[in-house]
Amino acid sequence: MLLVVDVGNTNTVLGLFDGSQLIHQWRISTIQRTTDEFGLLVLQLLKHQEVDVGRVKGVAIGTVVPSVLYAIEKAARRYLGATARVVDPRNSPILPMKVDNPAEVGADRVINAVAALARHPAPLVVVDFGTATTFDCVDASGAYVGGCIAPGLQISADALFTRTSRLPRVDVQKPKTAIGTNTVNAMQSGIFWGYVGLVDGLARRCKEELGPQVRCVATGGLSNLVGRACVEIDEVDESLTLHGLRLCFDRLESL
Repeated sequence: MLLVVDVGNTNTVLGLFDGSQLIHQWRISTIQRTTDEFGLLVLQLLKHQEVDVGRVKGVAIGTVVPSVLYAIEKAARRYLGATARVVDPRNSPILPMKVDNPAEVGADRVINAVAALARHPAPLVVVDFGTATTFDCVDASGAYVGGCIAPGLQISADALFTRTSRLPRVDVQKPKTAIGTNTVNAMQSGIFWGYVGLVDGLARRCKEELGPQVRCVATGGLSNLVGRACVEIDEVDESLTLHGLRLCFDRLESL
């Protein structure tokens, strides 16, 4: 079995693979944990699903938060008896990179592109709804050609709450109508449908630049909420990054 760990700025998602099948998935907060705290947490998660720890033979980590790496790597050795590998496909032959500086591209963005290419023909756009919302583009030849980075939905909502003195903090959710009949409804409509418009607009422009027959795939924590309301998104795959981590790990191990 392979344990994959996708460390984002806000949440960390763990997935357990038996071969190519994702059999368990967990989402926890990304905070600074000690080696023992992280190790014991993983053991509890595995025990809850009645997984024999001895069957976990590898750990793959993808992260945009380098400060947490040491604790996760050490916890893998101490509690799972496995050597963790940090998956960073940016400078490997896994995916051709047609950008100015491949080292600047977040590893998670390349991992998403690898996963999408394994499931769909190019060209592709992958939208990842995280702390930031990223748009990653693969051209018809299968090369990563760049994309867009926008403030995430929660960041946008927080800015509205904190920069206005009389507007209340509201839950981010899909409203029944675009026209709000009170302040809370109006805010929810502006936040949700305004963000859907942002995603559709950027996705449409990316598609136009990539050429005909472009498929757009959404992933990330808010993909089910927002992605399914976007007309430019063709498919929502919440576990896409986890599958990308497994694919990259397997390919890097074989190099």
